[in-house]
Amino acid sequence: MTDNPLTNLRASYDAGKAQGIVSVCSAHPIVIEAALARAARRRTMALIEATCNQVNQDGGYTGMTPADFRRYVLDIADRVGLPHDRVILGGDHLGPNPWKNLPPDEAMQKACDMIAAYAEAGFVKLHLDASMGCAGEAAHLPDDIVAERAVMMAARAEAHAKIPPVYIIGTEIPTPGGATEALDHLAPTTPESVQATYRVHKASFQAQIPQAWARVIGIVVQPGVEFGHDDIVFYDRGKATRLIRALGNMQGPIYEAHSTDYQPETALSQLVTDGFCILKVGPALTFALREALYGLDDIAQILDPARVSLRDIMEDIMCEKPVYWRDHYGDDPGAQRILRHFSYSDRIRYYWPMPMAEKAVDALLKSFDGQALPETLVSQYLPRFYGRIIDGSLSNDAQAILIQSVQDVLDLYGRAARDSHN
Repeated sequence: MTDNPLTNLRASYDAGKAQGIVSVCSAHPIVIEAALARAARRRTMALIEATCNQVNQDGGYTGMTPADFRRYVLDIADRVGLPHDRVILGGDHLGPNPWKNLPPDEAMQKACDMIAAYAEAGFVKLHLDASMGCAGEAAHLPDDIVAERAVMMAARAEAHAKIPPVYIIGTEIPTPGGATEALDHLAPTTPESVQATYRVHKASFQAQIPQAWARVIGIVVQPGVEFGHDDIVFYDRGKATRLIRALGNMQGPIYEAHSTDYQPETALSQLVTDGFCILKVGPALTFALREALYGLDDIAQILDPARVSLRDIMEDIMCEKPVYWRDHYGDDPGAQRILRHFSYSDRIRYYWPMPMAEKAVDALLKSFDGQALPETLVSQYLPRFYGRIIDGSLSNDAQAILIQSVQDVLDLYGRAARDSHN
């Protein structure tokens, strides 16, 4: 990879011309294809990130190691015509989280082995997240221990990286995949907290691996954005004023914003202007994809009322294996049924890679057999795409609609990030 744009974000911000970059946090092949095809068409970079739970040396829940994930992404890049040097691979929440039930020494050994595998596989953006306690520890650890463990992982990455990586630090991590509690008390990170995180990490890096400190380019903070199962907290820059000002007191980093899914374009644009230059998005992409799949499913049901619907198949799969939603969607069976399919937290995304789900999606797409969709049914069930199909700017094809459903979200993010080709 050449010319890592992540290293230029702070300079652009300091010059009053803040630019951002969109971090695509998904392992879904259609989401990745949409992101890479968009980058190829617009001649931009694509940042694709895997989490410690999705991808690790033990396979994660995707069954992929970091080297596997790299091949997986680059194979898709080849298919859509995006050069490899315009793909940035990142690792998110890299730390002991998958093994936090183990004693600290064992969990950190596993975490260090994982980040070494990420670095060796060519991932160049590494989020160091050792904020969670392991067996026998408090749930949240003090900054000095978090920093010590972050540097331990970074040292392993330095020893194994073919290309010097950039690092993201920060302990104020929103809940991965959306909040599970009420959102009426959400508050931005305090300046005191972020400055303490910066100061302690700087001291630890400079004491042990000083050459790497200049490549700590971002800090994860809570800007005051979040989504739950059926509600969203939108960015309010007035509430983040003190946090924004704190950025000027730190030399080098920008802010990384997690859980920006479902924010309107104006909010995303303000986030970038205010120094939250890395915008992470994941569930909003698979949410949009699910909307398009279910719209296609509705059309297929009209054309062939005897077929078994994709929605019914997914309901059966999720009920047979409730592990990914049961502890998140409360106790009301009626509410659970709706949330399984339509929640902002989009926990249905964990089920799309399952063989029965993949088979059902393939059958849905094959039911159209490359034929144009009836325009009146597109208008009824996929109205977002109707105008573009009518004017010829979007192919009247099921696969093209799925790709576009994801790219519509990415285009919104691209405009907010000041993508020069938007």
